[in-house]
Amino acid sequence: MTENEISAVVVDVCYKIYVKLGPGLLESVYEAILFHELTKRGLFVERQKSLPVMWDGIKLDIGFRTDLIVGNKVLLEIKSIEQITDVHAKQLLTYLKITKMKLGLLINFNVPLIKFGITRIVNNL
Repeated sequence: MTENEISAVVVDVCYKIYVKLGPGLLESVYEAILFHELTKRGLFVERQKSLPVMWDGIKLDIGFRTDLIVGNKVLLEIKSIEQITDVHAKQLLTYLKITKMKLGLLINFNVPLIKFGITRIVNNL
């Protein structure tokens, strides 16, 4: 699947989760359900994968973790907060650069409508 095909599935699953549960739950709840639903649809999903940083030829395992990586192509950063800020988008873009992935979805479930909570972040796509 391409990045765009994967993101279409992710958006569909997010919509279904949001309609059933609504806003207000912890990020970890949405993450666990997304992991389950995407895996159920036959996608390869990694959860809380360690994200080392390479600096000056040294691999630094300093505690960065991704929420979900789908199909080794799309990185998901899940939030359940009052408002997304620029720093959240920049964080996801940095994760994309570190992993050399091209597409990330910043998903905030704490919104009036889920379509307002999904932001595509691209890295040389």
